[in-house]
Amino acid sequence: MVLLTPATAGAEWQFKPFFGATFAGETTLIDLESAAGQVHSAVGVSTLLIGEMLGIEADFGVAPGFFSAGGNYVVRSSVTTVTANVVIAMPQRLTQYTLRPYFVGGGGLLHARSELFLDPLPVASTRPAMDIGGGVTGFLTPRLGLNWDVRYFHSLGSGEADKGLSIGPERLSFWRATMALTIRR
Repeated sequence: MVLLTPATAGAEWQFKPFFGATFAGETTLIDLESAAGQVHSAVGVSTLLIGEMLGIEADFGVAPGFFSAGGNYVVRSSVTTVTANVVIAMPQRLTQYTLRPYFVGGGGLLHARSELFLDPLPVASTRPAMDIGGGVTGFLTPRLGLNWDVRYFHSLGSGEADKGLSIGPERLSFWRATMALTIRR
């Protein structure tokens, strides 16, 4: 990881508050409203330190209502992701005044929770997870830009099937598409 860290001289910080949606989710966790596969809103923030081509990123995202489809079974639910990623971008010297594409991948934690109406045992599961995806960033001014990003999140490991929170080993995966305001420093 130290070898992938960009050189300080040419590196820049980017702060990206984002909003978007999750979609195409699949899970073995209890999902009475079959809502994981539906589209849900997502919000979060990422911070990126990037050099000419390589960077490191911290990403935090929340999808409230992930297990709710508007029925009466789920009182409150969400999926939260926290990941650390490596970013490989098109060289900055080639994309000075255009969109700069990148690939991103890494790992972290995925926390799913769901509280059912009149249920004394809410679902709460934290699993190791990986994410992979890509996007583009374009700057409108020297300090402000826009970012579009699509990522796939997938829990890792088989999990425990005996807690009564899932049908089979615990698994959760979904796609997240976002748009962000990029603030460069």
